[in-house]
Amino acid sequence: MVNIALKIFSTLLIVLMLSGCGQQVILNTGLTENDANDIIAELSRYKIPAEKLIDKTGVTVLVEQDTIERAVQILNTAGLPHKARTNLGEVFQKSGIISSPLEERARYIYALSQEVESTLAQIDGVIVARVNVVLPERVAPGEPIQPASASVFIKYQPDLDPDSIEPQIRRLVSTSIPGLAGKESSALSVVFVPVGIYQDHIDMVNLGPFQLTMNQYGTVKMVFLTLLVTLILAASGLVAKSKIQRRLAAKKGQ
Repeated sequence: MVNIALKIFSTLLIVLMLSGCGQQVILNTGLTENDANDIIAELSRYKIPAEKLIDKTGVTVLVEQDTIERAVQILNTAGLPHKARTNLGEVFQKSGIISSPLEERARYIYALSQEVESTLAQIDGVIVARVNVVLPERVAPGEPIQPASASVFIKYQPDLDPDSIEPQIRRLVSTSIPGLAGKESSALSVVFVPVGIYQDHIDMVNLGPFQLTMNQYGTVKMVFLTLLVTLILAASGLVAKSKIQRRLAAKKGQ
């Protein structure tokens, strides 16, 4: 009877431990290899395990279901995954369709903004870079040409110093946009916004000298309850077996 109870306990314990590992769910899909690696590295800073799967559509990142909310908040704060950008070559691929001059100009401005954004995003500490470009244009015949201008939005991490990096950003943007080099500083506006700091909070439970997460505590509690029930069943079996043996011994003695 004791052996049977122990087998039942062992089986239940294995099931509980496996269920405690958590079911994996999709966090992001269709990622590049670099974005997937950046996401996994960022989550590992907060002790969140993640796995990646590679298929024809790209890389998929999986996390445990009970960590999905924290993972999403962490990635939003870190600006991950990175925004997919289009380069000049992709925008002006030959499609066989003749575009109007206005369409060509709009596509060129869009592609130019994307190229500058992509370059700014390579700066250490820059999480998000957005660039809006206005190229020189004559609004109406006889009117003066509207000068080139640009606005830059930078969301940055705490380790980046805006005062030290702003001159470099201004120089990079002004030399990348036609008609902007050598213009007065008012033609180029740069706005820096610090990223919101994610305050990671995990509800912990003290169990003797140990600190457990709520998920771990639930698993441990179920294990102990299972052990208690198993011991009660084993003890009941032993008592019943002892009574039966005494009755049999009494009958033999008569």
